[in-house]
Amino acid sequence: MIQLDLQHAHLKEDVKAYQEQVNQIDESLRMKTCKGNDFIGWMTWADDYDKGEFARIKTCAQKIQNDSDVFVVCGIGGSYLGARAAIEMINGLYAQKKPEIIFMGNTFSSSYIAQVMDYIKDKEVSVNVISKSGTTTETSIAFRILKQFMEGKYGEDAKKRIYATTDKARGTLKALADKEGYETFVIPDDIGGRFSVITPVGLLPIAVAGIDIDEIMKGLHDGMGEYGDADLDKNPAYRYAVARRILQNEGYDVELFVNYEMQMQMIAEWWKQLFGESEGKDGKGILPDSVCNSTDLHSLGQFVQDGKKILFETNLYVEKPMIDLTFPSDDENLDNMNYLAGKSIDWVNKMAAKGTLQAHEETGGVPNIIITMPDMSAYSFGNMCMFYFKAIAMTTLMNDSNPFNQPGVEVYKKNMFKLLGKE
Repeated sequence: MIQLDLQHAHLKEDVKAYQEQVNQIDESLRMKTCKGNDFIGWMTWADDYDKGEFARIKTCAQKIQNDSDVFVVCGIGGSYLGARAAIEMINGLYAQKKPEIIFMGNTFSSSYIAQVMDYIKDKEVSVNVISKSGTTTETSIAFRILKQFMEGKYGEDAKKRIYATTDKARGTLKALADKEGYETFVIPDDIGGRFSVITPVGLLPIAVAGIDIDEIMKGLHDGMGEYGDADLDKNPAYRYAVARRILQNEGYDVELFVNYEMQMQMIAEWWKQLFGESEGKDGKGILPDSVCNSTDLHSLGQFVQDGKKILFETNLYVEKPMIDLTFPSDDENLDNMNYLAGKSIDWVNKMAAKGTLQAHEETGGVPNIIITMPDMSAYSFGNMCMFYFKAIAMTTLMNDSNPFNQPGVEVYKKNMFKLLGKE
């Protein structure tokens, strides 16, 4: 279970004062009467997911591992961020596992696309194209190039190496997948993109990366209970949600997501989409930003400490590192570092986090929230997903906004299509 510490947030209101509002919103979520209620399938997904499809995911993952050097995941936004975040967090950044997972369809950069195509040309390749509608332009451009490459390389067998994750019944990609005979997985109607890492959208790439997706679902399932009680004394996800609203009421309009593990940088990117796209509407919401310390402490730390007081920090700590090291002794000690000899590097990292917290809170006057997860396992990833899902649903509904739509995206698409000459 994720732990929440608000004693460094210096809240000027009592979290418990919001209990009645939380009760009402929690009931609206459970009874499916809230804004965006047609997109809350994630709440019970750990019980409701298609067990047959789940088994097919594991079977396909094993096939891809056996016949591919590279697995190209073609998607954008929620169609790639969650999977990449999970893979990097759980496996680390240099896992050296086969196949290598490469993400495409998430940019218009010709240089990037060309470099990927050159990199994979002499390798055994499988492709996963992910799009509910099949009309997302970044993904569609990349997939046409990938499709022609695969057909040129494998001929008729190309269709055995292309996997489509899309709508169950309609859309351009679904029609194409049916025509070509691709193995197809379903994006649920009631789970939006930024919540979709727990569905085939994320689970297939994650499984191909050799990660135990049963453990992810177990963590998600346990989170249903751990973060399912409306009582603020018992639910850290809801306390976090309320604390965010209190801090914004105090004038803090930016939330800085802070972590101390390099392999969790994509977790921050996934979190930014989840929170920014959910509550950034109706002229409301908190701007989500992120740093990975101590790396970014040496670039943005100055502003956090002494700059304009517009932000609060939410620190995501990890109790147990993936791997630990012991700092070595040196007989000559020319660098004067022997005072750390025999110490755990993870201990040093945690002391850096403690020192940073003290400086920012006590000297800088920056409110700090602390969220602690036990480790970077598949189970903890699934559990963390439910924590953040419940938190963002609650905190956005407290703002009287719909947490589950993204009207701004449609404006961008319309403008771009016009400029590109699409009829």
